[in-house]
Amino acid sequence: MTGLAATRARRADIDWREWLRDNGVYVGIVVLVIVNVILSPSFLSERSLRLQIVQVVPVAIVALGMAVVIGTRGIDISVGSVMAIAAATMAAFLGYGPIPAIIAAILACMVVGLVNGSLVAFVGIQPIVATLGMLVAGRGIALVIANGKLTEIFDPTLTGLGTAAFMGIPVVVLITIALAVVVSFIVGRTTFGRHVLATGGNPVASALSGVPAKRTLLTVYVLSATLAAIAGIIATARVKAADPSFLGNLIELSAITAVVVGGTPLSGGKVRIAGTIAGALLLQLITATLIRNNLSDSTSRMVAALIILAAVYLQRDRGTT
Repeated sequence: MTGLAATRARRADIDWREWLRDNGVYVGIVVLVIVNVILSPSFLSERSLRLQIVQVVPVAIVALGMAVVIGTRGIDISVGSVMAIAAATMAAFLGYGPIPAIIAAILACMVVGLVNGSLVAFVGIQPIVATLGMLVAGRGIALVIANGKLTEIFDPTLTGLGTAAFMGIPVVVLITIALAVVVSFIVGRTTFGRHVLATGGNPVASALSGVPAKRTLLTVYVLSATLAAIAGIIATARVKAADPSFLGNLIELSAITAVVVGGTPLSGGKVRIAGTIAGALLLQLITATLIRNNLSDSTSRMVAALIILAAVYLQRDRGTT
């Protein structure tokens, strides 16, 4: 009986940790909402909620791409620089109209994704090393495109993108929801999505079973760069300026945190899209809570670091449970 009791206790502990891995982010959101409502009843006002949701958009979009990359056991720390390239390119092409400028920005960032993906898939460079190179070089490329200066955006189509609403819901939020649905469908319902999970879950077995791992890796980095480009375009539209020096700075850390806290393991083989969006929202709530209590942004970063450590600790044996 002692052995049976120990086995049951161990299973209960595993089940509890599994539940916490997958649902802890939602518990955190509920707790923070309750805390903020108690501390500030105006937290639930329409203006406050709108502000919180809009501010989370860039991180949430970047995190969607990051989740798919991490699903292959990779990482993409160049996303902030990719956002800067998108902003600088869009500003440079605005003379041709807003739509050509947006297309040019996305295409430029897709090229960056192709470079990252090629280095990882075909050259065999570790993802963190390959994207670290682009993190540094990409920021420089953005500064060169923008001649090293901030460019104000006056085009009404772009500035309207940052402020427009449909049925009271900000358009940028609707775009984020649409992107999340598309990425979720890709991961969960397509052959490519199965290849992503197979490549991350067991690279050797997937290669032996005929999964096109190299093509899959190339595609996920292009996808990550494309989503980062969209985030950069939206962020630029919101602030009405293309700032290659600071746009997207350190957003890769927030995106990785959102992905990990949302239940996607760094060991790959699993992608949780809803959890990723919830993770981005949780980070925004943490920042808002600290600001409301007159604590610095550096404090929120330290809290985020602790959350990452806790999430990684909970996931340490996911593959064996």
